[in-house]
Amino acid sequence: MSSTSADTPASVEIVLVKGGRTKISYRAELLADDGNRVVVRAPWAGDGVRDFGFVRFEKGDVFTEYYWRDRWYSVKEVRDAAGRRKGWYCDITRPADVHADRLVVEDLDLDLWRSADGTEVRRLDEDEFAESGLARTDPAAAAAAEKALDDLELLAHEGGFEDLLV
Repeated sequence: MSSTSADTPASVEIVLVKGGRTKISYRAELLADDGNRVVVRAPWAGDGVRDFGFVRFEKGDVFTEYYWRDRWYSVKEVRDAAGRRKGWYCDITRPADVHADRLVVEDLDLDLWRSADGTEVRRLDEDEFAESGLARTDPAAAAAAEKALDDLELLAHEGGFEDLLV
């Protein structure tokens, strides 16, 4: 898939796998693919409202999602229905596997949230990551996941993701 190719699909299926099973899949508008980074846009694909306490994802929210074939994370810019940025939700995943009009990532349980104004940065689901047993079954992947979370947290505290997403 390449953004300069005449046969680039207008949309791509995003598939998030967790524990060997599809957690969610949805269609997204393909915005760009430079051969390493894929950028898509999609409305909130969850069922109903997802209230984390510090942010709500709900109908009308729009996610611009950035995936890499060589990085252990994805970054999702979240905007409300009026276009106001809520913040960035980052999933720690194995690098994206992209074939034709399908992008698959394996969720490794770790997440990071950065509010739109940068005042709040939260590491999420570290307990789920520990319980997953990845450190025992695939120590190299666990180390890559932990490093990815540390790298994203550092970026979040140093001013955000704008430079990463340009």
